[in-house]
Amino acid sequence: MVILKSRTEIEEMRKAGRIVAAFHRAIAGMIRPGITTLEIEAFAVRFLKENDAKAYTVGYNGYPYATCASVNDVIAHGFPNAKPLQSGDIVTIDIVAQADGWIGDSAWCYAVGEVSDEARRLMRVTKECLELGIEQARVGNRIGDVMHAVQSHAESSGYAVVRDLLGHGVGREMHEAPSYPHLGTPGKGFRLKEGMVLTIEPMLNVGEAYLMLDADGWTTRTVDGSLSAQYEHTIAITNDGPIVLTAQ
Repeated sequence: MVILKSRTEIEEMRKAGRIVAAFHRAIAGMIRPGITTLEIEAFAVRFLKENDAKAYTVGYNGYPYATCASVNDVIAHGFPNAKPLQSGDIVTIDIVAQADGWIGDSAWCYAVGEVSDEARRLMRVTKECLELGIEQARVGNRIGDVMHAVQSHAESSGYAVVRDLLGHGVGREMHEAPSYPHLGTPGKGFRLKEGMVLTIEPMLNVGEAYLMLDADGWTTRTVDGSLSAQYEHTIAITNDGPIVLTAQ
């Protein structure tokens, strides 16, 4: 069942969204060659505590960390580790904060030092897909309108959209109904209603769309070793247009 939020509840959700956005602003200045994703993880734990928020993902279905750190060919759910990031890497950091009982969820892709033109273009197009999806996230549109904007821009730019990892509703839980892939046909799928709070989180691969799962049971990576990038915001659907709760 889709849980619609009142205007008051959407306002209450802004706190978690602001904390997530502030975290991303902070780590944008930290990510450089030589830093490890475990150091970013440690910063996230401190940051959330200092801002009266909880790391929702710690213990979620056994996941052990406050962040996901997905480097180069890792699509999503990568474990933070002690390997230093190198110039030329790209890394997606995903964090879910819980504040006053509400969730904020956002992932952002970062360039480490000097990256290739291919990596830079992948990041740009993925972020554009997120922005185009948000533009379509309006009362009366259907989820197919949103995701067609994502899919068509990605594919016309030569990238594959990951099919097996889904967007989802957000509220007091990280994953609420509905869930949906980042593929769509205009006019198809559920209709967007006032009070829905959803993620838009396109994951684009340079190579094939398919993924494989590492032995840890969480880390997903491209089957061909190609680069992958992701950008994600939590969006409230209102009669006045979409509100990006995790806007930086």
